[in-house]
Amino acid sequence: MLIEDLQIVLKVAEFRSITAAATSLDMRTATASAAVKRVEQALGAELFVRTTRQLRLSSAGEKYLPQCEQALQMLEQARQNIRGDLDLVEGQLRLAVSSDLGRNRVMPWLDSFTDQYPALTLRIHISDSTVDFYRDAVDMALRYGSPNDASLYGFKICDVPGVLCASPGYLESRGVPSHPHDLASHNGLFYQLHDIPHDVWTFTRGEAQFKVKMQGNRTANDGDLVRRWCVAGKGVAVKSCLDMADDLLAGRVVNVLPEYRPRSTELWLICPSRQSITPAMRLLRDDLQARCRDILHQLRTRHLLPAES
Repeated sequence: MLIEDLQIVLKVAEFRSITAAATSLDMRTATASAAVKRVEQALGAELFVRTTRQLRLSSAGEKYLPQCEQALQMLEQARQNIRGDLDLVEGQLRLAVSSDLGRNRVMPWLDSFTDQYPALTLRIHISDSTVDFYRDAVDMALRYGSPNDASLYGFKICDVPGVLCASPGYLESRGVPSHPHDLASHNGLFYQLHDIPHDVWTFTRGEAQFKVKMQGNRTANDGDLVRRWCVAGKGVAVKSCLDMADDLLAGRVVNVLPEYRPRSTELWLICPSRQSITPAMRLLRDDLQARCRDILHQLRTRHLLPAES
């Protein structure tokens, strides 16, 4: 029984379709179908129940395929361990990353990382939508916020303070607020997720908390677009300091009300399971942690972020 055939069978089980699995694997449907038949013949049992409208796992398939998947993961981990021992970092990194963080911050880092390990290839999925590791065909996701699914495994990269930003030109024309309540007269730039705009902003100062229901004329489901509007002087925005780091350091935007802190978050590198982690992923984790530490240090050294509490 060939490992390649087992991998095709697992993909068929994932998609509940031989045609969809073949498309995902970039092969002919007939090739995938033949692989399924070879595995079933070798086992002496049918793994799938086929009808005219759907394909589902048989009772034998429900018992066999989870163990088969675990066995293949162990084989892959063993192969990667040997490669790691030989200091060979290769393979494909399939990474999902959000729009603003991915385009403007992480992609230059990934270019440098793959220059260091030329045997690696990149497959990038850029979207602000929630990642589905099976639907989106990715091995890991770099996301703000800690994983809330107990079945996932992740590495925390860093804490990420939020910043209230505006361009110098906007502040010159509209005035500099001195308190969060002053923001009611300013134009908010909103990020929208699942058709819900994030237009209620919360700030803290010591033990005190302030909530402001903002008004604004621009909303987008793309964080990169919100950043561009902010730099262009269209209003004020609450953003991750990593997303805005270059603009803050270059003076294109200002950290407004720095003594009142917007919501903070965390940056995590998330994987579907511990077994899916490869030496390349661990190296990428270390690289991302080092680069984020450097960016946060630059912002604090320039007094663009408050000192760590």
